[in-house]
Amino acid sequence: MSTVRVGLRCDAGPRRGVGHLVRSLALGEEFLARGAQVEMFGSVESVGWAAAQLAARGIPLHPGPETPDELVETARRHRLDVMVLDSYELDPAGAGALRAAGVVTVAVVDDDTRGQDADVYVDQNFGTEIDAPASRLLAGSAYALLRDSVVAARPPAPRPATPAGRPRVLAFFGGTDAVGAAPVLARVLFATGHPMELTVVVGRPEIEAELEDVTPGRGQVLRPVPPTDRLPALIAEADLVVSAAGTSTWELCCLGAPAALVCVVDNQRESYHRVVRHGLVAGLGELPELAAGGMAGRTARAAAARTLHGLLSSPERRAALSARAWAAVDGRGRARVADAVFEALRGATLTH
Repeated sequence: MSTVRVGLRCDAGPRRGVGHLVRSLALGEEFLARGAQVEMFGSVESVGWAAAQLAARGIPLHPGPETPDELVETARRHRLDVMVLDSYELDPAGAGALRAAGVVTVAVVDDDTRGQDADVYVDQNFGTEIDAPASRLLAGSAYALLRDSVVAARPPAPRPATPAGRPRVLAFFGGTDAVGAAPVLARVLFATGHPMELTVVVGRPEIEAELEDVTPGRGQVLRPVPPTDRLPALIAEADLVVSAAGTSTWELCCLGAPAALVCVVDNQRESYHRVVRHGLVAGLGELPELAAGGMAGRTARAAAARTLHGLLSSPERRAALSARAWAAVDGRGRARVADAVFEALRGATLTH
């Protein structure tokens, strides 16, 4: 087989976040490791970190085709064998148009195919029950798409119960913290009254400005840091991680991180409740409730603070979360997806 040419169609930006790009990038790394050529199609607005990730891997970035016709024209112009679609915004008819044009099409989805007709559907969400043809469906955390840096940092075993008088806490909420979760959760963490060293990844200048108004208590330290390639190392060093229930959930599980998650947008809700229910992470509730004024907001924040205090003060609780999370995601998901894509390519070759 000649060199396989793969296109990744996704977008990233301050309001969209970088989750789609990060998991597409993980799949791109797997294809590169197998000798394929990889190109990305989409917009990466005002997210220097994400653009640098592409450049470091030699993946060229092209404008993103929007309509089904534009997708097909782009695939032909770049002589693509495979197109990976990871978007909630593209016309769902694009997948079927690419298939009809002879391009093996992969739809990366979250609990809903959006009516796309793809050769391979990938839904990496734990316990998902998505409606798609079984012969074309890769569903569950066995197919979690994780970058090289995460897989390389996976420990050989879950974390033991390690006491920490002043636990190191890491808080991050996607590449841009599009919904402004960091200041809300920093206040909830400090409201526990427990000593801690809190490192917060600051995705935007506005977030940094808001964090300046957050006052630590006795024995508490707040350290803002910019988005960094060292995130897997920061996760590994932390006694507890507080994050959003997005694509980073699977990175945290792979690394065996004791984590407490907040649901920050509607499309995270189903997955959030499943991972909390199965004890892979602790649940802190939904961001709009935690940020609300009045009695409802105070009640939600108090409940989240109680959950966090229990984790900060109990090495055993943290170790139990680590063990269940580590067992749920083994870091080999993207290889399984690539195997299925190459199988689909072989099938397409035989039928032409």
